[in-house]
Amino acid sequence: MITAIIQARMSSSRLPGKVLLPLLGQPMLARQVERTRRARELDAIVVATSTDPSDDPIAACCSSSGIAYERGSLDDVLDRYYQTALKGRPDRIVRLTADCPLIDPRVIDAVVAFAVTGRYDYASNTIESTFPDGLDVEVFTFSALETAWQEALLPSEREHVTPYLKNAPGIRRGNFRGDKDLSLRRWTVDEP
Repeated sequence: MITAIIQARMSSSRLPGKVLLPLLGQPMLARQVERTRRARELDAIVVATSTDPSDDPIAACCSSSGIAYERGSLDDVLDRYYQTALKGRPDRIVRLTADCPLIDPRVIDAVVAFAVTGRYDYASNTIESTFPDGLDVEVFTFSALETAWQEALLPSEREHVTPYLKNAPGIRRGNFRGDKDLSLRRWTVDEP
């Protein structure tokens, strides 16, 4: 089983509430889920938001849109991700962030296939980026996530999901590259 977990919060410092800004008549998060659902390699999609009251609108959006979601720590995002994944214990998790409404389902599928075929604990198209910012896809095994959750101690490893996976010894990593370098393009929402 392969589950995409989209992390979402309202408290962005540069553009607060951006994940629910309207995009063609729907919240941006709903549009991103719509695009993510087109990926053929995914079995499930879950939004991971926090229990902080500021994220109540994300939970409400998910509820009203029929999007599965879980809530956890605002600051320990690694724990939020792990607790979300623990509910279904998928073989692999696809990490996406809610400020990338132009995510390409074909890129998701390609990185997932690359991760599975290469038997990587962690694979991504961001280690040496060739894709526009906003098409970021990270894929890791549940066991690698569990190891990170158990062993990551630094605040930077808890505040973000994958720093431990990117740096710890013993993690088999793979970098998925595009046909041409488009890494200077920016397709993510960070500011108005």
